[in-house]
Amino acid sequence: MPANEAVSVTEALHRRRSVRAFSDKPVDHAVLEAIFAAAQRAPSGGNLQPWQAVVLTGAPWQRVKDAVAARIALGREGYQPEYDIYPKGLTDPWESRRFGVGEALYASLGIPREDKEGRLAQFMDNYRGFGAPVMLFLHCSRIMGPPQWSDMGMWLQSVMLLLVEHGLASCPQECWAMYGQAVRETLDLGEDQILFAGLAIGHANEDAAVNQWPVPRVGLDEVIDWRGFRE
Repeated sequence: MPANEAVSVTEALHRRRSVRAFSDKPVDHAVLEAIFAAAQRAPSGGNLQPWQAVVLTGAPWQRVKDAVAARIALGREGYQPEYDIYPKGLTDPWESRRFGVGEALYASLGIPREDKEGRLAQFMDNYRGFGAPVMLFLHCSRIMGPPQWSDMGMWLQSVMLLLVEHGLASCPQECWAMYGQAVRETLDLGEDQILFAGLAIGHANEDAAVNQWPVPRVGLDEVIDWRGFRE
């Protein structure tokens, strides 16, 4: 989508997707500054505005990738999880949705289940931000609770929709929290901070198959319980 093209909120929601292949085209700092300034209007309980972000490109971004790669090389001993990304004992329908979207992703790339090396290589691309030239790391004080984490999610959604408006793409990535300490130490964040997620930012590689497969959403009948409207 061309930058500065008028786009409604509805259209931005439909166009936004988690992009997993970016071009190396740089992102204008002034555009990002305008986006983050607008995102400050995101709702926040008690106006706490708990979100804090570090936005990286170039050498600082590479240092984070290198630090996390060193942890990954240690295998399971390298894990430094900040929190459980998915609930323990996840059941249906949520487990089926999670499994289904993963299988659809690998199918779009032609990587069958038996190709363990191919799947691992694709998974490792997470920790390169899928080639994005800009990475945002979202964190907050450890004293914050679930309501403030909800605030961070609303801020992040606001950023992602504004990126669409400006012709940019993104991919929210909680996977970085698996190596949270390495990220925080590289960014000089104190122990009083907890890493929530990364957000890869850049221009989508529109020709990449991984950016073209349809991501399903469940119907309203599975999530909305209407009451008092049809009596």
